[in-house]
Amino acid sequence: MDVIAKLKTSRRREQQLQQLSPFELKDNLIKLASDDQKEMARTMLNAGRGNPNWTATTPREAFFTLGYFGIEECRRSFDDPVGMAGIPQKEGIAKRFESFLIRKADMPGIKLLEDIYRYGIDKHNFNPDEWVMELAEGIIGDQYPSPVRMLKHTEIIVHDYLIQEMCGNKPIRNGRYDLFAVEGGTAAMCYIFDSLMENRLLKKGDRIALGVPAFTPYLEIPHLERYQFKVTYIHGSAKDENGNSVFQYPDNELDKLGDKSIKAFFIINPSNPTSVEICDKCRKYIVKVVKNLNPNLMILTDDVYGTFVKGFNSLMNELPRNTLCVYSFSKYFGATGWRLGVIALYEDNVYDDMLSAIPEKEKEQLKTLYESLTIHPEKLKFIDRLVADSRQVALNHTAGLSLPQQMQMMLFAGFALLDTENKYKETSIKQLHHRFDLFWEGMEMKVFPDPERAAYYLEYDVHEWALKNHGKGFVSYLEKNFEPVDIVFRLAEKSSIVLLNGGGFAGPEWSVRVSLANLDDDSYKVIGQELRDTIQEYVEAWKASEHK
Repeated sequence: MDVIAKLKTSRRREQQLQQLSPFELKDNLIKLASDDQKEMARTMLNAGRGNPNWTATTPREAFFTLGYFGIEECRRSFDDPVGMAGIPQKEGIAKRFESFLIRKADMPGIKLLEDIYRYGIDKHNFNPDEWVMELAEGIIGDQYPSPVRMLKHTEIIVHDYLIQEMCGNKPIRNGRYDLFAVEGGTAAMCYIFDSLMENRLLKKGDRIALGVPAFTPYLEIPHLERYQFKVTYIHGSAKDENGNSVFQYPDNELDKLGDKSIKAFFIINPSNPTSVEICDKCRKYIVKVVKNLNPNLMILTDDVYGTFVKGFNSLMNELPRNTLCVYSFSKYFGATGWRLGVIALYEDNVYDDMLSAIPEKEKEQLKTLYESLTIHPEKLKFIDRLVADSRQVALNHTAGLSLPQQMQMMLFAGFALLDTENKYKETSIKQLHHRFDLFWEGMEMKVFPDPERAAYYLEYDVHEWALKNHGKGFVSYLEKNFEPVDIVFRLAEKSSIVLLNGGGFAGPEWSVRVSLANLDDDSYKVIGQELRDTIQEYVEAWKASEHK
């Protein structure tokens, strides 16, 4: 033990701190890394954050240019020099927009605006005046959202985008998904949990399943006092023929979903922190288990990273009747601050079926809850209950994501739809995989191919490496003398590098999560080198103890 440097953070303190969520633990690591940065004049490398360090510029340019058109339209009614104007008027607005596109042909983002305008008319036969009126009012934000669930034309554009990106442009079923525009994936999670409870589809103490490793809120929310769900964990523990973790779900884990006492299954796909999509074999097995053994299983899939896998195919496509899909625009377009997300639910779904089958007493209670919205509250679809519940029902008339947010969402979606050569997608995927390769170059390890890899994060299991390369003796030494989080504290103190502990995501206890999204490319080779050197310190200390 005297070979390896002592840390400022004692082992007892590590034991206390590792009980925290990784995102709370991160603050302690940043403090240590910042202190070391000051002492050693290092640059702190915080690879604990999932916020990307790129932005999609063209759809943002289109957003700001559209704002000029919106202001022009407002000034047509009246234009007071104090800074007050009217509101857009519908009659003839499409012709005025076409004139604007010609007059402002040199403005940034103007071509995307024109192409999206034409896309709506040519592909979906939008009424030009209605379409442009939505654009003008949307960018100005002078009205409450109407419809409250999502704007009419915007929903259609975003629906096309989800079919392209979440269903590989090959929807298994005909029919549509109803969309609810929300304030990012975080809001979507809160709304769904609450509405499932409010509508008696889940009850306090019910059994649910959770695919792990998982983003920490999915681990924490089920145990809150208002839910107290009994959780069955579905472990992504599969390994390849060489003993490397591939983080897929073995059949015996997926078999757990056949238990009808499990009411819901929550999963992140591609996963966080392991950043791989569910493989085709696993998807097909899930479909088989659900259809044959648990046909009313409610599935919530968080697919924010799906756009980083070519040909991604969500469970919303494989099991549309069972699946609520949550998608956020934050990562792919570098837009975490915009808070843009959407909930998608297939129009023919088990949620509505189960609502019609609940006991009469509960139906009457729910009828009272929603009777201010419709004269037939019992017929209110679950997706519309989600919207109403998001505003305590009584404020349903002012529900909905703000109009400017919906405009930016639509522009992001339209940008991707019109990028027929997939230039943006290819660039974003190439960038992440380049960083992935640089990390392993720093580690001096080979990269094994994985077609399901999203590479937004990577999870490295020190325990797995120790067992394969040095055997049980070294593993026993690590477990006896160190806490699983020791390595993230050691990296923070000695190298000013911040990583998150994989055990906090219900992953392997001795693993670390590296975000490949938020640092410059060259930083990842440095992180790999420092992690390799730190692991070697443990090896040298173990060898010294064996020699003694």
